[in-house]
Amino acid sequence: MLTTLKNAFKIREIRKKLLFTLGMLVVIRLGSQLPVPGVDRHYFSNWFAQQTGDAFNFFDAFTGGSFLNMSILALNITPYITSSIIMQLLTIAIPKLEEMQKEGEDGRKKIASITRYVTVALALIESTALAITFGNNGALENFNFFNVLTVIVALTAGSAFLMWIGERITEKGVGNGISIVLIINIISRIPQDITQLFEQFVFGRAIAVGAVAAIVILAIIVAMVVLVIILNDGSRKIPVQYAKKIQGRKMVGGQTSSIPLKVNTAGVIPIIFASSLMQIPVIVCGFFGYRGTGVWAHILRGLSSSNWCNPREPVYSIGLLVYIVLVVFFAYFYTSITFNPIEIADNMKKQGGFIPGIRPGKPTSEYLTKVLNYIIFIGAVGLTIVCVIPFFFNGIFGAQVSFGGTSLIIIVSVVLETMKQIESQMLVRNYKGFLND
Repeated sequence: MLTTLKNAFKIREIRKKLLFTLGMLVVIRLGSQLPVPGVDRHYFSNWFAQQTGDAFNFFDAFTGGSFLNMSILALNITPYITSSIIMQLLTIAIPKLEEMQKEGEDGRKKIASITRYVTVALALIESTALAITFGNNGALENFNFFNVLTVIVALTAGSAFLMWIGERITEKGVGNGISIVLIINIISRIPQDITQLFEQFVFGRAIAVGAVAAIVILAIIVAMVVLVIILNDGSRKIPVQYAKKIQGRKMVGGQTSSIPLKVNTAGVIPIIFASSLMQIPVIVCGFFGYRGTGVWAHILRGLSSSNWCNPREPVYSIGLLVYIVLVVFFAYFYTSITFNPIEIADNMKKQGGFIPGIRPGKPTSEYLTKVLNYIIFIGAVGLTIVCVIPFFFNGIFGAQVSFGGTSLIIIVSVVLETMKQIESQMLVRNYKGFLND
């Protein structure tokens, strides 16, 4: 990885893209420190500290501390992520959008344009809810129409600005703009979390105990990173043979290729869906200051991952079982709407391709479905292990960190994908130089 970056900086064109990306990231971190006009930041920090659940910690980690600081980038790119997921689901449900997606580059541009409008609409709704809810509880210095409007405009503009930066990084930088914006926010909180872990388990203890604790912490982090890399790069290649046929006077076909089925076919989406579904009730109740009574209080505590794997209150770990079931379910669900074995089997049949030992048509689609279901289960189990490890150490040892399995999967996946894009750009540049010579 370091060798790739070193070689990339030697190429003027790629060096400009890297420096442009770095400049945009600096702008993002500066914007994360600019407060929204009219907001009492001390009130907001005190309110945040009183939250017993971890739903807002999860959200704050994704916004790089902007949410806790109530900066103009407090919403960050979460509206864009939500709108992208909504558009992916609607593409399956609405035939018109499905046709756009199949139109090629023009269709994708239209869908991207719609996604932008949906992002702004979601940011407007979320900022309005934040301004009115917190303003009504004293978070604004003066709760009046002008201040509420100022907060709404600032938060919406901040989210739209980050979306614009992400697109510019994709266009003029190294690519993966939105993903890079997301991981710089997550990475910005990691030093604070690592410091907190070492202060809790290493510093101030006996040398032998502190050394063992440090080794265990580093070993767990390295093991999780390795597991994520294996999940991200692991794939099952289905061989495809194309029959020979005569076109004019030439014999064409006969090539052999493969269909790569990734082990982690749905990426981080199942975790985001499962976490969001379980944290929405906690977030809504937190906004309105509702702690719950009776059975509802126990349900809310069970939905919060900070109460899972706690040996003193094992009943709340039922929420962890529900979370695991949701991760597995969404792994199958999301893959089913993004990977269509029937369509792939039909395309192979039209092009004269077949899987050795499998008849074209329905038998091929059934075979692909069988293999895919097996791979999805392995990927879902791997995702579950990565996510449950932080919950386990949090419940048993009280090791609270804002980054967990979700953040780690996002960081590793985006870094690997970005490095692959840089390598491909270097390769294309070498090909151009060879052709020019």
